[in-house]
Formats: sequence, structure tokens, C-alpha cells
Amino acid sequence: MSQDFIVKASEIIKANTAHGENGFGFCTISLIDEDGFPTATVATPAKSDGIKWMTFGAMLDGNKAKRVVKNNRASISFATMEYGINLVGEVEILTDKAIKDEMWYDGLSAHFETGKPCDHNYCVLKFTTKRYKLFLDFQEVEGTL
Repeated sequence: MSQDFIVKASEIIKANTAHGENGFGFCTISLIDEDGFPTATVATPAKSDGIKWMTFGAMLDGNKAKRVVKNNRASISFATMEYGINLVGEVEILTDKAIKDEMWYDGLSAHFETGKPCDHNYCVLKFTTKRYKLFLDFQEVEGTL
């Protein structure tokens, strides 16, 4: 049953990324702020590999990146009336040009001065899952990766 849940959750996440079949989607990413409190933000994931990892476009000088530098632990949640996907893990900041190009999507252009993936302030936040809690089909499963 656990593997079936992971497959279904992976399909939901992929569909809700900027590079997925819907071409957009939202989740909540929670990071620890400078005062040690959890802070949740709605964001669009760029890409994902099932529930294993997902990426987000961010500003190097923005709050998300600053928070990751201080404390890289995070939680990601996708939720509707039909499902609840909660992932807990760690985030790293990536600035490699090839990765930035791969993760870029048109919706990011309005957030950066140049409107292109070569913008000096653009980075990729890569979230890697350590544990999960999935609520699908009115059943719940928890586990670790």
C-alpha cells in the first residue's frame, strides 16, 4: 500500500509543478525564520522527482535563501479536499548555470531584473525529502526515504 501511495502522491506533485502537465501549481513551503519560528510561504515548484525532491526558483538575496543558509530544514505541503501530502526534509541552494536553465519557467521572469535564468540574483532551492505523511483516498501512510 505504501508504494501505491508514493506513486499517486508523486503524480500529484509532478502535475502541480511549472514543468508538469498543469503548467503551474502551488504548495506551501515552511522554513525557519531568523527568530527561530516556522514561516510558511505559497510557492510554485519548478520540477520534481516524485516525492524524493523538488525545486523552486528563488532570489539569492531573498528571505527564502537567507533562511535556508541559517537553517536548511523545511516542510512542503500540497493539499486539497481530496489529498494531503506533507514532506519533511532539507533544502540546498543551487547556482549552477545548467541547473538554473533547466529549472527556469516563464512565470519566474516577472520576479527577476533581467527576466532570464542568467539573472545574478536567481538561484534554485532544491528540497530533498527525508520523511513523508500522505493522506490519499481517505487513508494515511507515513514513512522515510
